[in-house]
Amino acid sequence: MATATRGPTRANVGFELAKASQRWNVLLQAEFERRGFGEVRASYGSVLLPLFEEDALRMGELAARAKLSKQTMTTMVRLMERAGLVKREADPGDRRATRIHLTPRAREFAPVAAEVVAALEGRVAERLGEHGYRALRDGLRQITEMEETDDGLK
Repeated sequence: MATATRGPTRANVGFELAKASQRWNVLLQAEFERRGFGEVRASYGSVLLPLFEEDALRMGELAARAKLSKQTMTTMVRLMERAGLVKREADPGDRRATRIHLTPRAREFAPVAAEVVAALEGRVAERLGEHGYRALRDGLRQITEMEETDDGLK
């Protein structure tokens, strides 16, 4: 009887990160909906957060700040336009460029998002304790900054 080759299991940090991210997003979405912003998806945060910091960014700059490819950014902006959260306008200084603007609905959502995220972060900090919370934040930042190497993952 041949034994099957065992592949990766769920016992790895990548799986746990993905599941934690999914849970975070489910909790965010439920609270956004409860507060009357059901059209806002958690995934929109990558676009909204840079725009909350500085509105009317060029598409390329927004993609860079969001750490998303230009192709992904185009798709996200299209979905967010349909949801009434952003609008595209030609850049007056360069008609070939596009600037992304928050709509009044997105500006109305900003303080709600801040409250919801702060409350959820508070729950995480309470669950992990101050030291665990700081270690988690530091670890996540370090993972985010990991770069590919020419010779693989070494």
